[in-house]
Amino acid sequence: MGAVCDPIDDPSLYLRAAEELGMKIRYVIDTHVHADHISGGSKVAEFAGASYVLHSSAGARYAFFPVNEGDCLDLGNVQIRVLHTPGHTPEHISLLVTDKTRGPEPWFVLSGHTLMVGDLGRTELASSAEGGARTLFESVQKLKALPDYVEVLPGAFSGSVCGRSLSGKPTSTIGFERRSNKAFQVEDRDEFVCYMLENIPTPPPDAAAIRAANLGLKQES
Repeated sequence: MGAVCDPIDDPSLYLRAAEELGMKIRYVIDTHVHADHISGGSKVAEFAGASYVLHSSAGARYAFFPVNEGDCLDLGNVQIRVLHTPGHTPEHISLLVTDKTRGPEPWFVLSGHTLMVGDLGRTELASSAEGGARTLFESVQKLKALPDYVEVLPGAFSGSVCGRSLSGKPTSTIGFERRSNKAFQVEDRDEFVCYMLENIPTPPPDAAAIRAANLGLKQES
């Protein structure tokens, strides 16, 4: 059994990969309601006969499998534990993955647009920039509590408008980000908020409309 995280809009890519691996897709997970692209999550889940997973607070108008902090998604030898990490968006989750054949400790975290290589995710696409930053500060503490060896697999890297100073390297570790990621290093809440409000990138084109479409909402003409 397998899972797909934050798929883009062509379901065939994931269905073909699963078929080639002889693997059944059990879960399709969006870490958050995206504002920079139309998600393929619900389509992949429909075609694969899988559960489409979002945080329970997402507010989507179509059916999804709701998860909350501490919930576990079972893939046999692999376990996915849900961390609610709001800030980039209110419903954002990160996914802490453990391979029980290798040991009981977490192996890697799929951090979406919360923690990326070189920065943290922007906070104003679904809330006020300051309010999102204050929420993000609390979420970051959960990720800082993870062991240094845990690998970080984010949902964006250099070229994305969802963060600043993002590296072209698509993966990292908690320990390396703890040493080299300036946003991840800030320990004071007010200082953190000020840092996150500096040099906010230009928002994605049609961000509100894309997020609404990913929620299944109709836009007024």
